[in-house]
Amino acid sequence: MSKKLISLLLVLLLALAVVGCGNSSTPPAEEPKEEAEAPAESPSEEPKEEAEEPGEEAGDYKIGIVTGTVSQGEEEFEAARNMVAKYGDMVKHVTYPDDFTKETETTIAQIKGLAADPDMKAIVICQAVPGTVAAIDAVKETREDIIFIAGAPHEDVDTVAERADIFLDVNQYERGNSIMQQAYDMGAKTFVHYSFPRHMQMQLLAARRDIMKAKAEELGIDFVEVDAPDPTSDAGVTGAQQFIIEDVPRQVEKYGVDTAFFSTNCSMQEPLIKGAVETKAIYPEQCCPSPYHAYPGALGIEIPEDKAGDDEYLSNEIKKAIEEKGVSGRFATWVGSANANMIYTGVNYAIEYVEGKIDRVDPAAAERILKETVGIEQDKIKVEPYTNADGDVLENVLFFVLGSQVF
Repeated sequence: MSKKLISLLLVLLLALAVVGCGNSSTPPAEEPKEEAEAPAESPSEEPKEEAEEPGEEAGDYKIGIVTGTVSQGEEEFEAARNMVAKYGDMVKHVTYPDDFTKETETTIAQIKGLAADPDMKAIVICQAVPGTVAAIDAVKETREDIIFIAGAPHEDVDTVAERADIFLDVNQYERGNSIMQQAYDMGAKTFVHYSFPRHMQMQLLAARRDIMKAKAEELGIDFVEVDAPDPTSDAGVTGAQQFIIEDVPRQVEKYGVDTAFFSTNCSMQEPLIKGAVETKAIYPEQCCPSPYHAYPGALGIEIPEDKAGDDEYLSNEIKKAIEEKGVSGRFATWVGSANANMIYTGVNYAIEYVEGKIDRVDPAAAERILKETVGIEQDKIKVEPYTNADGDVLENVLFFVLGSQVF
């Protein structure tokens, strides 16, 4: 009896042990835990990978800007520096040499140097001096992905247009009429046109000069052409400026105070404005019209840091300075900057393209961006494509004019 009882107890103990082991090792208790963890890990890993590898929309690219130096194109130089200040390392600015007609290889090297950076996606060139076409050709041999936005060409318009994706310039044909009309409205009886052979070999500048002559004849204005030293020649910028300083009084003495002065070169504008103020002559517009181009330097206007880029402020300061000189109504310019806005528009266009918002060659987008960038009344901005000598309309070439203001 006792043996049977002991055997029964042993069987019961063995059964309890088996049940206990089964409950402690059953897998269903572990599986829900694994299934719950897996979804939690998957979403957290994917965003982490995206953050480590930002796309170009996050600014993982660079834009190059090529301009002249302060002595040959201060306004363009400062516009480029403004873009560097705004975007930091995303924008890289280089300059072509002052003697760019003789140092085309340096210009080419500067542009190729920008393109050597694998992060470089767009290059804005203003002014598109000699060497631009050759540089673009060289870059596209290895970097077809880089887009080019060119402004103010010194080489053949059609040739530059074939290379540049977007090409901006002031409408020189329209200006041939508007500058002369402005001079007439300001009381000019004589119009002195300063230039030199190199500029008169440039397609658009020569065409503008011819239109000016025709308009002057129509209005009864005596058109006088004067050869000035080329700043890229041995005379240099200093020699060209000295010539203007000495020649303006001679021309006023010869033709009278109702003489309007115009020069095709940027470095001549400051002495030209000074000379016109001193002789009480007429100055209808710069070669590259803008309130910032030569007026502050010629009139001794210092722009406070908090007013930098404030067109209205500067225009009012110019007007006051002109009034103090006793020559109100005899000086004028555009309501906005021509070449600086080419650079700003080029950078803004490049950003939208690289970030996938517009097509590579998108004239409609370029016009929209230009107008947004200039930021003045839309009826004062006239934009149209270029029609070449063969009657072909080049849609990627945008010519524009802004409204004028008289001080």
